[in-house]
Amino acid sequence: MEIIVRSPIDGSELGRAPITPLADMPAVIARSQAAFLAWRSVPAPRRGELIRLFGEELRAEKASLAALVTAEAGKIATEGLGEVQEMIDICDFAVGLSRQLYGLTIASERPGHRMMETWHPMGPCAVISAFNFPVAVWAWNATLALVCGDPVIWKPSEKTPLTALASMKIFERALARFGSDAPPALVQCVIGGAELGDALATSREVPIVSATGSTRMGAIVGPKVAARFGRSILELGGNNAMIVSPSADLDMTVRAIVFSAVGTAGQRCTTLRRLLVHRSIRDDLVARVRKAYATLPIGDPRASGTLVGPLIDAGSRDRMLAALGRASAEGGVVHGGRPVTTGVPAGGVYVEPAIVEMPAQTAGMREETFAPILYVLAWDTLDEAIALQNDVPQGLSSSIFTTDLREAETFLSAVGSDCGIANVNMGPSGAEIGGAFGGEKETGGGRESGSDSWRAYMRRQTNSINYSRSLPLAQGVNFDI
Repeated sequence: MEIIVRSPIDGSELGRAPITPLADMPAVIARSQAAFLAWRSVPAPRRGELIRLFGEELRAEKASLAALVTAEAGKIATEGLGEVQEMIDICDFAVGLSRQLYGLTIASERPGHRMMETWHPMGPCAVISAFNFPVAVWAWNATLALVCGDPVIWKPSEKTPLTALASMKIFERALARFGSDAPPALVQCVIGGAELGDALATSREVPIVSATGSTRMGAIVGPKVAARFGRSILELGGNNAMIVSPSADLDMTVRAIVFSAVGTAGQRCTTLRRLLVHRSIRDDLVARVRKAYATLPIGDPRASGTLVGPLIDAGSRDRMLAALGRASAEGGVVHGGRPVTTGVPAGGVYVEPAIVEMPAQTAGMREETFAPILYVLAWDTLDEAIALQNDVPQGLSSSIFTTDLREAETFLSAVGSDCGIANVNMGPSGAEIGGAFGGEKETGGGRESGSDSWRAYMRRQTNSINYSRSLPLAQGVNFDI
């Protein structure tokens, strides 16, 4: 059995990927467990050396891997290059991290005692990734998991298996240079559908499951992992908003809106989906954004100058058109959003990005549609704007454009944005690897990439050492015998 992979650019066949039989999954997991028993004893800085070599191999293959990302996922060329650069960046981060897996030394209340915490590898880490970032999100997880001492089992999206297989080939080159300290099956890739993800989610031999995808998917995976007391890292839906205040620099705001709303054809989890504009500048800003949208080059993402490539498939287009129909029925005024069939490659699915002026935050707005739809609402007070932003089930990314210090600080405070990411004078899309990436509520609560996200891949152990000649008890307890 195999998956026939077709490019969203023109529907042409890119290649075929062998499907991993479900019956093979116990052996895959067993091999990962065997790798863990060896890898956990390799010193962390040595584990980091493997990731350093992987980063070198990625640098050598950046252009070719980026071209495959564009062909298979439909990203414009510069975004394909940017995705591979994310892989390189997280390698650099992980190499440094391999010497910084710090615990704490803790003051003990008992004389002659020392307390500390140490961090240890947990075991195999499953990474279930999505089509829209077919290689970067895997790298966020895999590089950290590996320096933390955990083998990796990767199940990529069935829509983008070729980029996964190519990344594995690049990683194998790093393994060959690294030598015998790396056990067999340290990183494995399985190709297939939800049944493989289910096997990983339900296996007690896979203590960590990192899953990126829809909230619906997370609602299935999360409880299955929790039922066996495993650890899940969930990166799910986003319904990201930008608040624009009267003091905002509108020229900069328009640039941020356009990239955040139509980059990757609106198929990022951090895509800007709701534009909340002060009533006094709403008409002006909408006119500016509509003018910018009218100039957007839509077409073959491989062509220089293209800014909007294809949707991943016809199903995405159908869901977009259905969402626009629902918005219209809810009182919205729709601009754009029509299918594009001229000036684009035949066989691909291309659409105009849509702007929808809404009378209120409707039920349709509160759902994520993975397509370039930008809903616009007006507000009168900042408290109202923040309430509108937070009044959705998702809580991934958010932003505000303002030159008012009080507004910016309020937005970042405990009474402001309830999202995992909150930006000032920049859009919600385009996170750097140095910060922890993830969100709250139905976004899942997980964190990947930078900051202290590494802790999700390790187990914490609290240690107490008595170096005295007595045995005092904590809390002043007496228990003499």
